[in-house]
Amino acid sequence: MTATADGRLGPQYEAEPTAESGTADEGESPESESAQAGPQPGPDVRALAAETLERATAHLLGLQDAEGWWKGNLETNVTMDAEDLLLRQFLEIRTEEQTRATADWIRSQQQPDGTWATFYGGPAELSTTVEAYVALKLAGDDPEAPHMRRAAAYVRQSGGIAATRVFTRIWLALFGWWPWDRLPELPPEVIFLPRGFPLNIYSFGCWARQTIVPLTVVSAHRPVRPAPFALDELHADPADPYPARPFAAPYTWDGLFERLDRVLHLYHRMPVRPVRRMALSQAAKWIVDRQEADGCWGGIQPPAVYSLIALHLLGYPLDHPVMEAGLAAFERFTVHTDEGHRWIEACQSPVWDTCLAVVALADAGLAKDHPALVKATDWMLGEEITSPGDWAVQRPDLSPGGWAFEFENDNYPDVDDTAEVVLALRRVEHPEPERVDGAVRRGVGWTMGMQSKNGAWAAFDVDNTSSLPNKLPFCDFGEVVDPPSADVTAHVVEMLAAVGRAADPRVRRGVDWLLREQEEDGSWFGRWGTNYIYGVGSVVPALVAAGLPASHSAVRRAVDWLEQHQNADGGWGEDMRSYSDRSWAGRGTSTASQTAWALMALLAAGETGEVVDRGVGWLAATQLPEGTWDEPEFTGTGFPWDFSINYNLYRLVFPVTALGRYLHGTPELGGGVPADGQSARGPLTAELPPPARLLPSLTGRRSR
Repeated sequence: MTATADGRLGPQYEAEPTAESGTADEGESPESESAQAGPQPGPDVRALAAETLERATAHLLGLQDAEGWWKGNLETNVTMDAEDLLLRQFLEIRTEEQTRATADWIRSQQQPDGTWATFYGGPAELSTTVEAYVALKLAGDDPEAPHMRRAAAYVRQSGGIAATRVFTRIWLALFGWWPWDRLPELPPEVIFLPRGFPLNIYSFGCWARQTIVPLTVVSAHRPVRPAPFALDELHADPADPYPARPFAAPYTWDGLFERLDRVLHLYHRMPVRPVRRMALSQAAKWIVDRQEADGCWGGIQPPAVYSLIALHLLGYPLDHPVMEAGLAAFERFTVHTDEGHRWIEACQSPVWDTCLAVVALADAGLAKDHPALVKATDWMLGEEITSPGDWAVQRPDLSPGGWAFEFENDNYPDVDDTAEVVLALRRVEHPEPERVDGAVRRGVGWTMGMQSKNGAWAAFDVDNTSSLPNKLPFCDFGEVVDPPSADVTAHVVEMLAAVGRAADPRVRRGVDWLLREQEEDGSWFGRWGTNYIYGVGSVVPALVAAGLPASHSAVRRAVDWLEQHQNADGGWGEDMRSYSDRSWAGRGTSTASQTAWALMALLAAGETGEVVDRGVGWLAATQLPEGTWDEPEFTGTGFPWDFSINYNLYRLVFPVTALGRYLHGTPELGGGVPADGQSARGPLTAELPPPARLLPSLTGRRSR
């Protein structure tokens, strides 16, 4: 493999595993290279683990920012970079230097067959390839160049532009490469639909609603900028570039929504003008109210780019403070490599990375009052969100108190980050313990109030489970609702057990839900990490923390599943393809993060012996001299299968956690399940603060 400019391995395919368990093929010699990749267990494994952990801990400490936080690059796919160039072309602010550096990056990620994938080593993806091709053509690449010819040939063979997702065709419609009337319609009048009405904006997940509202504005205006070139070579049939798609049967949801879409297209031609003006005005206010202090929207790329386009169409000039702040946010999302390449993070994860780093370092044996941990605690305390956000639409009486994923995202604290931040805070001896305990109390109270009616927890919203949004023709870009998941629920259960609330009926309901969600083979589906290994690695420690014995059948079945899916080299890995093909569950090239997740589950279950030692041995054998691990594989999940993430700090924080627990045991933060609701550190107060009705309006831009 070849290394890219920032040290990641080049985009070449790994050999696909052929044994379902991820072990060697039948008949393969036990002396094969894969079987000998890691050291065999022996009496020195513990010493080896200590040496490995020492190097990794030193490296992790060296990555801390002077302000106290950690942040690894968040890598996704080249649509982020292609859309950045298209946005700048649309706004007429694209520079030659930006174009050159971005095009260099996009070319470096092209696969040998001329296509682009959505994750390292993944299969070709049509929409990603189309967007990358258009960006390179925008940068001046000759369509007759070999790399462009290969890409165009794949696009034509795969159905052409007509077969791409809606988002890709929206970008092309902005320049006349696709007709607006061949796109699904979503009118801005949806902003008026009341809560509880089907398909109101709050029936969508937070990331989807923040994308859909500005897109309704774009759809209403249907802008077309002059196209700098044609894209005839990307149509499967240039004589029929915009083929009509037959309707599904009218008695199906697809058929119903397709016919409704035709009605909405008719309404677009003859809208009720005063209502349309009011809808556009309300949408603009909704968008501006949700711009964060750093200028971004939701801390993620899709709402940000579409919000900028929508506001510009509504008359906001580029020098307006809202537009200036939004464009400046993209500069903070830009990564420049040593070789001059430029790529865009879809999001930034400092809160998530920092709490995971604190947990890792504490479990590795760092003193609880170590300056690095205290500084990180100070920073996390400063990131607490104590104002209401969109979550309060469903929970208007719930007192705020939580953490978001990003530097600035006060509208959308999330349950997963809040749970992990509380777990991190409980590991630190801070000179102002009452300040920490106050934040913990608020975080615990808010988290418990975000429980869905089925007993589980989702990431951002409560009971956001309607099946209708996913059926809209407009919504083919990934998951658009936010149902509870096993990994988030597990982190909440683990956190609540750590603060002495394992016996709370709400926690027991969460445990019962997790037990019901276990797959027949003993694993759990991983919503926000890849995939079944992440699910098991999250749930087993939580169940044990909540009081289930290691002998419980659910724990034993999970342990058996991990043992069956250990790779021949001693590690664990799972390919993103497990989201679309169940036969890939637990199968893939061994990675540091996934090996650590497996070890964390096994250690929580009380496992010792060869399986654990071989996993530890794999981590020791594959550690780089500087103390981290090479991990080009993507092990994070935005939307299962549709949007994959490589959290560049996962390869370090999770091995440090696993090795620390291997050497020192899993910390007992909660001191069991005391009857008075107190934790081992002292009283957390048996009663949570009473909920207060939130008087502040959900409108108005907020900052801490």
